[in-house]
Amino acid sequence: MDCCNNRITVHNRRDMLKSLSAGFGYIAFAGLAARAAAATHPRSLLSPQDAAGPLAPKQGHFKGSAKRVIFLCMDGGPSHVDTFDYKAKLQSDSGKSLSSGFRQGAKLLGSPWTFRQSGKSGLYISDLFSETAKHADEMCLFRGMHTTVPAHAQAQLQMHTGSFQFVRPSLGAWSLYGLGTVNENLPGFVTVNPGRSAQSYGSAFLPAYYQGSPMRMGGGGGRPGQQARRQRPSADGDAVPNLTNRSYGTEGQRKQLDLVQKLNGEREKRLKGDDQVEGIIESYELAFRMQSEVPGLVDISGENQRTLEMYGIGSQPTDSFGRQCLLARRLAESGVRFIEVTKGGWDHHRNLKSELESTCQSIDQPIAALLTDLKQRGMLDDTLVLWGGEFGRTPYAQGDDGRDHNNKGFAMWAAGGGIKGGFSYGSTDDYGVEAVDGKMHIHDWHATILHLLGLDHERLTYNYAGRDFRLTDVHGVVARDVIA
Repeated sequence: MDCCNNRITVHNRRDMLKSLSAGFGYIAFAGLAARAAAATHPRSLLSPQDAAGPLAPKQGHFKGSAKRVIFLCMDGGPSHVDTFDYKAKLQSDSGKSLSSGFRQGAKLLGSPWTFRQSGKSGLYISDLFSETAKHADEMCLFRGMHTTVPAHAQAQLQMHTGSFQFVRPSLGAWSLYGLGTVNENLPGFVTVNPGRSAQSYGSAFLPAYYQGSPMRMGGGGGRPGQQARRQRPSADGDAVPNLTNRSYGTEGQRKQLDLVQKLNGEREKRLKGDDQVEGIIESYELAFRMQSEVPGLVDISGENQRTLEMYGIGSQPTDSFGRQCLLARRLAESGVRFIEVTKGGWDHHRNLKSELESTCQSIDQPIAALLTDLKQRGMLDDTLVLWGGEFGRTPYAQGDDGRDHNNKGFAMWAAGGGIKGGFSYGSTDDYGVEAVDGKMHIHDWHATILHLLGLDHERLTYNYAGRDFRLTDVHGVVARDVIA
């Protein structure tokens, strides 16, 4: 009742959702309302999906070689000149001063590790990745990478969203938007131990159900001190999402949902046209279904001992990242479209020798195991595995034993999913300062990934605020030389 005007005001459920619980109910409502709009928006989907919904599997613009993506995100800027970008001249001139350029006079620092030719292809890979190097003939090294800014937060955002200035949908969200998902009981985009910003897995102006679902695991790759929340330890000591309601068991929750569905149905009979609120009930149904599927997915007790040992699970320092890589395989196997696994600890301004070696030891065996596992299961051919960070490091020293940020030239790699294996694309200069050949900006990297998924980066658009937006903005060229 409006007391001031002495009249009765009737509130519908939309008004109630706005006012109750600080409006959080309406946030969910708004996202689901956007879902209804997306189903009929002329530019929102690649093909009409009104009956099945926007998350249903969709055909790409053409037949892609990759059905899914596993992105191993190295947060902090791995040193390319110590890992995947061999520079013989840097080794021979170590200790000398740069004679030109922005850091003229800076002392060159050769890599403390040996690079060896690996596989039949003879790709040069550092001893830091001796296990991963066994898959050299499946790997394509992008050695001419460059990005716009040398600051971690901005470069991470650009690597994930294409923009370091504005809030934009992430690569995973665009992939899910373009292709949908094949498992209605799981999120189509999962990010394990996400790092610096939720924008990295956000959907921005895309409907909210395209954003990534974060999953925290013990010993993760987020920011230091970042703790898992609302999680419980599993039998094998890991952390899994707590999807259960301690106040009500499964049967009780089912009864609750059935009651809400019944009340909603009765309202629909009385007042027509309230279909959007029905979408909220649909979201509850999805959460209910996830309760039965996700715990089994993250429970690795059924894996044989040989598989666990292959990933380094149960041993240090590989246990944590090994679990995450195994989870990535299980998620991919279960139909998740885009999986990201984050590993921090790459910002080596000092203590390069000890800390870089320690970081690489924790991930080398698990990465090799992931590639082996996917290949043995016949999944590597249509799973695109990506590895890399937001930028690289300088070939000259910072202090006595460190490297500074370098956005002008660095290396990333890909395997499977239709990529050309045993191939090196692009290069930096003799010291690794700057990309000079086969240059691949992050926009080009995005365009190439979408192409492998069967999506044309110029046609994958979403109309927002009167403009057609895309992941690559007005940039991006597909690196066709890396496609098998």
